[in-house]
Amino acid sequence: MRISVPAAALALGGSLVLAGLVAPAAAHAAPSQCLGLGVANLYGEFVEGDDTHTPDAEGAVAVGGNADFTGGFSVGQELTPEQVKALPGGNALVVAGKLTGNNTQVMKGNGVYGSKAEGAVVQAHQGTVAQGKSPIDFAQEFARARAVAGELARMPQTAGATVEAKGKGLYLTSGDAAFNSFTVSAATLQGATDIFVKVPAGSVTVVTVTGDSYDMAAAKTTGFQLWDEGKKAYVLDDKLQSAHGGAIRSKLLWNFPTATKVVKSSQAAWSGTVLAPNAAFDLGSAAPVNGSVIVKSLTGKGGAETHHYPFTGCLPTTPPTAPPTTPPTTAPPTTPPVVPPTGTPSATVTPSTPGSTGAPSTPPTTPGTTGTPAPSVTPSASGSPSVPATGRPSASASASPSASASASAAVPGASASPSAGAVTEGGLAHTGSGPVVPLTIAGGLALAAGGALVLVARRRKAAGRV
Repeated sequence: MRISVPAAALALGGSLVLAGLVAPAAAHAAPSQCLGLGVANLYGEFVEGDDTHTPDAEGAVAVGGNADFTGGFSVGQELTPEQVKALPGGNALVVAGKLTGNNTQVMKGNGVYGSKAEGAVVQAHQGTVAQGKSPIDFAQEFARARAVAGELARMPQTAGATVEAKGKGLYLTSGDAAFNSFTVSAATLQGATDIFVKVPAGSVTVVTVTGDSYDMAAAKTTGFQLWDEGKKAYVLDDKLQSAHGGAIRSKLLWNFPTATKVVKSSQAAWSGTVLAPNAAFDLGSAAPVNGSVIVKSLTGKGGAETHHYPFTGCLPTTPPTAPPTTPPTTAPPTTPPVVPPTGTPSATVTPSTPGSTGAPSTPPTTPGTTGTPAPSVTPSASGSPSVPATGRPSASASASPSASASASAAVPGASASPSAGAVTEGGLAHTGSGPVVPLTIAGGLALAAGGALVLVARRRKAAGRV
């Protein structure tokens, strides 16, 4: 089908305006994000206050208060070179307050302390140890940890997830491949001698424990059993064995948002990372935590170690909110204007120009006609753009209705009206992005050029009649 020059010009102008309105919308797309544990997630023991502990921590240790390592303490044996490099200042040991202990060994990385007790000895095997200011802002990091704990606590339990007591065992079961959330009371959890967790390998699992205190020793909990799909059986978690080669525990987080006291049973190796930012945490005198601990204070001795299995999961959160916009509106279909026969006068309604008295102006006449005024383009309820108060050119520009009619007749549906779904403000669609104004002006110029072509065509037509 042949398209007339005026119609093509108007269609081009409308396309340019639409391009300016729609293209920038893609810039609002926001990627999903994770709730970050910040610097705390780099350390096997991250303590806001005091840490009294022997004999060792396989990962890095950061203490915001004083550290009492009397009896001997080693730090960072299982750290990789990449993990050491990621630590603030490469410090595998950070003690903001006073360090006490006559045999503290930093196996990998550096160490820094605020002060030392008389006779205290601290040595580094693959780095340096020195007195200095803490490279960690503990107040800031624990504010973050508490915020994350609270946010996780507000997440609903995963649809279909169950928490079921069977005899002396407690079974937590959920099948979401990405994220599984459980909520259980401290009383229920500490009533179990064995805790069974069954979730898909690779998924992130958060168990939020409600209540002010939790005492695992109350029921003499003896083990954490994690489901291994390959073996079709629960596997007792320990340093030498774990379900799916440790893939379950590395993404397992125990969240205690309100607890002020948490006690680990000395008979059980606790599987997963413990987030208890308000709690005094008692490791007991035997059996390790196979994960990290983020706590207000910490005590432990004997075989109550922290093994280096840092949390590796992505804790989901709501993506960043896109810039506020008006809800999308859909413009109703427009009806092509009807061109009146030559010589038949038609009513003209001209929108008033800001600052005028509102009286309709005299419409221009087209050369070669009998003086019949040509109708001007007017705003309509169909959603066609008008000239907003900001002075942005509208899609109507200065084209006459005859040109609009030609465009509509030659290209059915071709219109400068905002496309369905475009966001409108003041009658002109936009997405709030910078390129809208220049592209809209370009569209207006193209429309004006189309109007000029219409005028030339009419003059030629009129000349042919003479």
